[in-house]
Amino acid sequence: MKLICLMLIAIFAVASAPAAAQSYPSRPVSLVVPFAAGSGTDAVARVVAKKLGERFNQTVIVDNKPGASAQIATNFVANAKPDGYTLLMTTNTGHSANPSLFKQLSYDPVKGFTPITLVGELPFAVVVNNKLPVKNMKEFVDYAKANPGRLTYGTPNSTSLVASETIKRLAGIDLLGVPYKSSPQAMTDLIGGQIDFYVVDLGSGMAMIKANKVKTLAITTKAPSNLLPDVPPVAQTITGFDLTSWNGIFGPANVPKPIVDQLNTEILAVLADKEVQEQLLQQGFQVGPSASTKEFANYVEHQLVHWRTLIKQAGIQPE
Repeated sequence: MKLICLMLIAIFAVASAPAAAQSYPSRPVSLVVPFAAGSGTDAVARVVAKKLGERFNQTVIVDNKPGASAQIATNFVANAKPDGYTLLMTTNTGHSANPSLFKQLSYDPVKGFTPITLVGELPFAVVVNNKLPVKNMKEFVDYAKANPGRLTYGTPNSTSLVASETIKRLAGIDLLGVPYKSSPQAMTDLIGGQIDFYVVDLGSGMAMIKANKVKTLAITTKAPSNLLPDVPPVAQTITGFDLTSWNGIFGPANVPKPIVDQLNTEILAVLADKEVQEQLLQQGFQVGPSASTKEFANYVEHQLVHWRTLIKQAGIQPE
């Protein structure tokens, strides 16, 4: 009798999955972001959520859950019901870097999630307080060497941390890291002079860069960026330096395939929208979605290895 009941439950679950997908979404969808409002990821999420909601004819709510190097939001989604109504827009911080930055995580970046699509990549820029007497990366390195231990830098996410520590190690300079909960807070303190140096994502830093509220010394990608064509790469001063951030959307593990396929199709349609691409480009974000969920899953596993190497090169020990 018990076996019959289990079989009936399994049959019902399989039969109900297509029906659930056909009615999806029948209520608001939550797009969880592991960083504060005003951050680069938040800005991208709001553009995508608005257009996705229009296509779904349903509200897509951006839910900011910042803190603990993206662990709060990531763990929240990992433990959510896998019905497609709780999604995560995250970056390499939670899914690539954290496994090498922390000895223990409460989630598995691969087994704990359903990959939906890569959204794109976000270059970072090296910026300093306007009062710092430097105009380029070489002058910054020389100044830091002349003032060991006196310059401070902000670290609101793993990319800023790894980039700063890599610059510090490869250039042979002594800098003091200051942890932040979010990018806007770090940028505010940089402008105010509380910190001297910051590797900022262009999504949250572009407005201040264009307004000359900070000095922009370099970008972190090995090749020049069309977003800041007059800004040289860090690699021109520090040979071999190449670092960028990615952004993607996940659900909890075991989201039904019909819903995953629907989400993948609709989000790809949103990202193909010229208006969306222009809005994101103005924020410093380069759209580059994956064609399939499998392609994105492979990308995530590759990035885990890539960031493990970067963190090892930076000499960062897991906490």
